[in-house]
Amino acid sequence: MSEHAELYDFGLTAEQEQRARDIHERSIVIDLLFQGPLSPSVIPAEVSEQIKAECEPLRDDPMAYAMLPSKRLRQMSARGELAAFKDEWYRSGITAGNRELDMSSHDGIMTSMGEVQEQFDRADWLIKALTAADIRRAKASGLKAGIVTTQDPTGLGKNLDLLEALHSFGLRVVQLTYNNQNAIASGCMELANGGVSNFGMTFIRRLNELRIVVDTSHCGKQTTLDACRLSEQPVIASHTGVETIYPHRRCKSDEELQAIAATGGVIGVFAMPWFVHEDPQATTIDHVLDHIDYIVRLVGVDHVGIGTDWPMSDVDWSLVYFKEHIAPKLGFAKGDGPSTELVRGLEQYGLFINFTRGLVARGYSDEEVGKIIGGNWLRVFEQVWGN
Repeated sequence: MSEHAELYDFGLTAEQEQRARDIHERSIVIDLLFQGPLSPSVIPAEVSEQIKAECEPLRDDPMAYAMLPSKRLRQMSARGELAAFKDEWYRSGITAGNRELDMSSHDGIMTSMGEVQEQFDRADWLIKALTAADIRRAKASGLKAGIVTTQDPTGLGKNLDLLEALHSFGLRVVQLTYNNQNAIASGCMELANGGVSNFGMTFIRRLNELRIVVDTSHCGKQTTLDACRLSEQPVIASHTGVETIYPHRRCKSDEELQAIAATGGVIGVFAMPWFVHEDPQATTIDHVLDHIDYIVRLVGVDHVGIGTDWPMSDVDWSLVYFKEHIAPKLGFAKGDGPSTELVRGLEQYGLFINFTRGLVARGYSDEEVGKIIGGNWLRVFEQVWGN
């Protein structure tokens, strides 16, 4: 961990600090939606400059210019050329986290399948989680588990055979739509709030049959409520927040949170500065914990998890460019989207234990902390995927 990455000051006693470490070390810890574990501060400056030089010829193609850095970092990580990729996984203490497929297009599906599989093939410490038992095995063996997920199934069209093939590849969590409208449902940035389409009903039924978890994080309110009504298995929001605390379109209303919990599902709270607090320059992990506290009070401790949606495996200059030139095209509101703002207390992914420390500071029991930092996700996986 770099010298500026320090544990957040919760004012814990020495006894509480030890208790937090013990809980974190013995628990199965799951971040169901994270982009890392690399963050700009752990990427060597020479790597950033090397990538910038490679990108310069792409200046006239904004999307290619913005996307190349993260692609290069994924490749370098998979090939073992960035030590921080493994180091941050292990420093964080998480047992399992997602490995995301880009399913927004046919090309994206093919490319990202190769990239994700390369991580599993080359990293002998990373296994693909096909069942809940795989996650338990990873914990027992000192390994890490990757959960194959997607946020945008638009590239499937209406091809349910392709969905089945992707399940065979390892796909275990599918978000119905990403911000905007697709053939399945309306996203959270769609003013029409159209809900689940006729095809979407068929799609959710097929997800249930394949035992793929239904995710509603970027979905609109009516889509979330429809999904909870239609799904015969637990529905989740892998990464969201509480609208009552901060009224952002990426956050969920009380009605949605209650509907998700009623299915037996879990709400993962994110650590995105622009979505949890009014001032992204002054957002701390305490603000994130406020969202967790609220959901616990509203629907109970069995229905809360963590999905940080962070860190962005990118370099600073690319993140700034993305926010200015690309994010508005993807349905983000002005000023939102991945950039260089950070939640204080989660400046690097290796500081993930700050969640556990913060929950201890707020008076949660050992059992309750264990549920929030991973146990609740594991329960849903056992129910949907099987042991």
